[in-house]
Amino acid sequence: MKKAALPAIVSKGVWLFTNLWWFSQSNPKDYRQTHPEVTVLDPPDAIQHLRNRQFMLQAVADLNLSDSYGKVGVPRQLVIKKDASSIPDAVTKSGLILPLVAKPLIADGSAKSHELSLAFDQNSLQKLEPPLVLQEFVNHGGVLFKVYIVGETIKVVRRFSLPDDVCKKELSKNAGVYHVPRVSCAAASADDANLDPRVAELPPRPLLEKLAKELRNRLGLRLFNLDIIREHGSRDRFYVIDINYFPGYGKMPGYEHIFTDFLLNLVQGKYKKRSC
Repeated sequence: MKKAALPAIVSKGVWLFTNLWWFSQSNPKDYRQTHPEVTVLDPPDAIQHLRNRQFMLQAVADLNLSDSYGKVGVPRQLVIKKDASSIPDAVTKSGLILPLVAKPLIADGSAKSHELSLAFDQNSLQKLEPPLVLQEFVNHGGVLFKVYIVGETIKVVRRFSLPDDVCKKELSKNAGVYHVPRVSCAAASADDANLDPRVAELPPRPLLEKLAKELRNRLGLRLFNLDIIREHGSRDRFYVIDINYFPGYGKMPGYEHIFTDFLLNLVQGKYKKRSC
């Protein structure tokens, strides 16, 4: 029996890194040539690149974006693949400054891949579980900006992050490892909170548009979001701390119309090219 062609291929989360692996290994170029009517939204190889936090932020680091609206970089980080006992020495040699944010090395969309910890002292580093990435903690007023990208459309929402006062409190206690609750979900929206205007101010739109355009080209992707923080005490110093492929768009305001328009424009544009 001949299998029917899919009108479009969209991938999400853990499903992406299991079922879509088969697609990426079964020569997608041949599939697209056999079924030109199928729209593959983003290439599997490009998606896989975001699965590993060792390489996830490299495009942002290489870009080193800086203009009159601000500067965008990434926190300094260190990859630890095994042997927790070696972490304190590795951190010392790298020059990273405590506290450090510990994230699982693999970002596959599972709940575990979103687990974060803060390590406040050298002794606590040995309690972490490799493989992981250690990022320098950047004070940011307890708010992060989730920048959703759907093709050329950009939407920004505020989310509560780890409050700075928690960091200071735990540091004074020499508290070891602090397991961070997952607070950047929709329930943790900071859009209506009474925040210090210097903390709540969104990143400049022109800066985000330039960043999104560059990353679309460098990553070869059209559906992703950026977790961005502003350095506390600065108006124009930003850090990208995570990139997620095909995030939970249900948390994005107006996602129904935005995503529908994106898919329609994509397919209509493809058929116009074929008819020319």
